[in-house]
Amino acid sequence: MAKQEKSALTPLELRVMQAIWRRGPGTVGEVQEELGGALAYTTVQTMLNILERKQKLTRALAGRSYVYTATVTEARASGHAVRDLIDRMFGGSPEELVMSLVHNREIDPDRLAALAERLEILPAPDALAEPDKKKKERKDKKDRKDKKHRNKEGA
Repeated sequence: MAKQEKSALTPLELRVMQAIWRRGPGTVGEVQEELGGALAYTTVQTMLNILERKQKLTRALAGRSYVYTATVTEARASGHAVRDLIDRMFGGSPEELVMSLVHNREIDPDRLAALAERLEILPAPDALAEPDKKKKERKDKKDRKDKKHRNKEGA
């Protein structure tokens, strides 16, 4: 079995990160309170220290307590988790993930149609790169023209 990526979040680490994302920076006690007091103070402290070692959090001394701050956004962590799932479970194929959702009835045809409509209003990936492509084409054309002009002058 493949070794789990060092930066992947365990379920408990994810709960702690979600508390930080919801409330913003906080001390051990504040994070424990955000978690509903379900975990012991020392457990929260240990998890925060682990997340700091994984560079998911930073900590700064404020008075006698450390204040922990997220260094990774929820969107970025979510993106990494989805990519990891796709790689491990679906051979790197996002299409297989979607087919699995359909096959297991996790997404119904109506929701799939609504998603398709939402996708239609997004710009095509090529359209996003188009300005750079056109800029390069203009530069290449200018370079060819300049080279042709230099060749005429040298003759």
